Amino acid sequence: MISPMVVRAIYQKDLRAALGRAPVAWLVGPRQCGKSTLARELQAEGEVHFFDLEDPTAASALAQPMTALRSLRGLLVLDEAQRQPDLFPVLRVLADRGEGAAKFLVLGSASPELSRQSAESLAGRVEVVELRGFDLGEVGPAATEDLWVRGGFPRSFLAENDEDSYRWRQNFLATFLERDLGVLGFGMAPAAMRRFWTMLSHYHGQIWNGAEIASAMGVSPHTTRKYLDALQQTYMVRVLQPWHENLGKRLVKSPKIYLRDTGLFHALQGIADGSQLRMHPKLGASWEGFVLEEVLRVFQPDQTWFYSVHSGSELDLFFLHRGQRVGVEIKHLDAPRLTKSMRVAWQDLRLDHLFVVYPGERRYALDQGIECVPFSMLRDLVAIG
Repeated sequence: MISPMVVRAIYQKDLRAALGRAPVAWLVGPRQCGKSTLARELQAEGEVHFFDLEDPTAASALAQPMTALRSLRGLLVLDEAQRQPDLFPVLRVLADRGEGAAKFLVLGSASPELSRQSAESLAGRVEVVELRGFDLGEVGPAATEDLWVRGGFPRSFLAENDEDSYRWRQNFLATFLERDLGVLGFGMAPAAMRRFWTMLSHYHGQIWNGAEIASAMGVSPHTTRKYLDALQQTYMVRVLQPWHENLGKRLVKSPKIYLRDTGLFHALQGIADGSQLRMHPKLGASWEGFVLEEVLRVFQPDQTWFYSVHSGSELDLFFLHRGQRVGVEIKHLDAPRLTKSMRVAWQDLRLDHLFVVYPGERRYALDQGIECVPFSMLRDLVAIG
């Protein structure tokens, strides 16, 4: 039974800390991930003024933003502020008033870099907090399969049953393509973007090949790159860059592509429940993307890479954590074994730790510094170093 309530305490803490350090906090994340809900939970903590820019009344009230905002105190929440870019120069002025003035919480469904004006206006005054879908730490290990199959979007995860969850995700995809991308400033035909997104789902966990996708769609590689950028900017796709250090080997130089939410990946692949997933040829790729996102939430590295050599050796994930070099290999196997590829990655990347994450229950060593770790124990690893 899935809990009807998931308390997002970590994000609440991060938001309060960001507002304590900077006059403006920018809460970003995909549509429908709970940004507005999280912001409204702060209303019980003091004077809060909430402006939803998708509400015509609020948008009208902010037609003259300086007049509307300069006399307000407390916390000012601006939901979907990117719909009104002339707000940001005004926020810069108001944010510079000093102690005792209002604080600002800006909510957005696209990365701040998408709006050059907003990024430049608030430089040095803003701290960004990224809100994602539910993760294992929030829902608990008992809900692992539901989280994997349904993804982390709250309404998908908390649906009464798999059918309702699947239907919600299909509706989300349609709404996102037909309305949200246009609202965010991407001028792309919904049908073409749907075709691209579906094709991209077949490359989930694989090397990006824009020329191949462009040829299949009958468009230019530049167009497919523009489509990919739109999905990346709106937190739908993760583009994982290759490790580029000169090792005297022919390294793969193109990025790998992951759909960030496995629930949406399954919807694009027509996978409606766990039984269908277990029989699907994309089972391993789905597991890889699911674990990858969880690892990134646990460790929160500043930069991440994958490692791949044209001769065949590879590693799914590589990053630095507390000064140590950490590698992660993801396997959907009952009992993974040490491979030549792991040994090569260990030596080439000069790793301090290599974790092989799998869906089992026992943690065990494969070699010095290399061990298999159950997915449910990921959070035990963050204390290394």
